[in-house]
Amino acid sequence: MNTTPEEFLKQYYTPSVKQPQIITIPALNFLMIDGHGDPNTTPDYSTVVSALYTLSYTLKFDLKKRGETPDYKVFPLQGLWWSSNMDDFVTGTKSNWDWTMMIAQPDWVTAEDIDRAKIKALAKVTQAVLDRMRFEPCDEGLVVQLMHIGPYSAEGPNIARLHQFAFDQGYKLTGKHHEIYLGDPNKAAPDKLKTIIRQPVSK
Repeated sequence: MNTTPEEFLKQYYTPSVKQPQIITIPALNFLMIDGHGDPNTTPDYSTVVSALYTLSYTLKFDLKKRGETPDYKVFPLQGLWWSSNMDDFVTGTKSNWDWTMMIAQPDWVTAEDIDRAKIKALAKVTQAVLDRMRFEPCDEGLVVQLMHIGPYSAEGPNIARLHQFAFDQGYKLTGKHHEIYLGDPNKAAPDKLKTIIRQPVSK
């Protein structure tokens, strides 16, 4: 990433609500944690999300205090979703879902920076959860994406529209279903939430 996080967000995280977009996403480094189960009822899900935000903000403020890198805005929460039986996404059997929750980090962040932040984050996050967290690149490459506005439960038609657009353009679906959460469900009304729906594709 040769741009600031703010510039990167504007360039790659602003798809249209009306028209799906096919775009190549550059590789980014992420903090990631894997999990399983219904995000609405599995306690581990909220624990993981809280830990990702805590470490990301601890890292940001630690770097700012040291004054060795530019200040930046923390990236939004993202999720990769899949199941051994993809019909689970059609039937809404969320208890069978596997997921990776993740937050991107600026390219100047190093593994040593992460380790330092983990020590500071121990005041709020257990060692067991921090041990599950990994720092690694994600390089999706070519994707089709669309902005969904509304509750997460209403994404179905837009996911279908996104897939059909890819098929109509001669692409096949690859990789995992990807969502980027630009809204805060604790603050915004469900019908105002903004979520980027993204799917890797190939010819």
